[in-house]
Amino acid sequence: MAQSKDLYEMLGVSREASQEEIRKAYLKLAHKYHPDKTGGDKEAEAKLKEVNAAYDVLKNPEKRRHYDQFGSENGSNPFGQGGFGGGFGGAGGGFGGSGFEAPFEDFFDMLFGQGKGRGGRQAGRPGNDLELRVSITLEEAAFGVKKKVRFPRRENCADCKGTGAAAGSQPEVCSQCGGSGQVRVAHGFFSVTRTCPRCNGEGRMNTNPCRSCSGEGHIKTTRELSVDIPAGVDTGSRLRINGEGEPGSHGAPRGDLYVYIEVMRHEIFERDATTILCEAPISLMEAALGASIRVPTLEGSAELKVPAGTQTGALLRLRGLGMPDLRGYQQGDQIVKIVVETPVKLSRKQRELLQELDAQSGHQNYPQRKRFDELARKHHK
Repeated sequence: MAQSKDLYEMLGVSREASQEEIRKAYLKLAHKYHPDKTGGDKEAEAKLKEVNAAYDVLKNPEKRRHYDQFGSENGSNPFGQGGFGGGFGGAGGGFGGSGFEAPFEDFFDMLFGQGKGRGGRQAGRPGNDLELRVSITLEEAAFGVKKKVRFPRRENCADCKGTGAAAGSQPEVCSQCGGSGQVRVAHGFFSVTRTCPRCNGEGRMNTNPCRSCSGEGHIKTTRELSVDIPAGVDTGSRLRINGEGEPGSHGAPRGDLYVYIEVMRHEIFERDATTILCEAPISLMEAALGASIRVPTLEGSAELKVPAGTQTGALLRLRGLGMPDLRGYQQGDQIVKIVVETPVKLSRKQRELLQELDAQSGHQNYPQRKRFDELARKHHK
């Protein structure tokens, strides 16, 4: 059986070295064997991978203690032959000697064929959905409108093409999860899959990050878009625009953009589903004698006939002048609430005429007042 490599020797430190000494030794070697320094030399690249894997073990106090206890062949040394620290059988490790110490996820994958194994690549994740709120007028909601909107959105960095790695380099496979983005933790006879804490589920690590995006792989931009808002929308309506969200990872599709509509309050109209309501003040004489008045609508103005004897609170209908149904089934109506306005600032002549009118009026002219007086007398008996 081939002898496993000693992790301390690979980093050039003693077994008694402090964590800070180990860190400094690693940084020195990583700088020495970096592709920018070696011009992409394959031997240097292999050496850098060994240094990264050695440091991944020794930087973690628990892993280091485990390695020191079982030695270079029986511990979690990633350079043991066969990927299992010496294989299944021999005295060096595996199921036989001092216990099975190979990464649990590799053993589980070997038995059941699950996972992506060492060097695998994490499946791409769809991009994040975005939300945007747009305010429109009631008229725009009634007839539909095309709105230009601007919103912040992340885009893949043009310099690194979304990898996060500097030009001439590539992200390296995470040594802890083997590129799967997940690790399994054993609990007795069961195991739990968790996001890899080292690469945060990406499966890759950038040892030479892109300067343009600081290794993030994306930059913040402002997106301008023309959105078609259909007639009939209301506050709370949601429009979905496919593929206008953020880009996915590893070639996965973009997310979507969700546009939430807010219809602003109107100075004249109120809305109840497809019905438009407004109030129209009329004079005392118009209410008594009847009249034809002009009232505002969403389409301009319309003529409304007020019957003689109309009282305050009467509801008159203008058919087909309301809001359209969003599904296109029907057009709502406009309801006009009549408000009889009492005249103010009367001249002497006007006051005399009203007094004469009142003197000649009887209960037959005011049926509501007559009914009220009858109820009042009955109540006080």
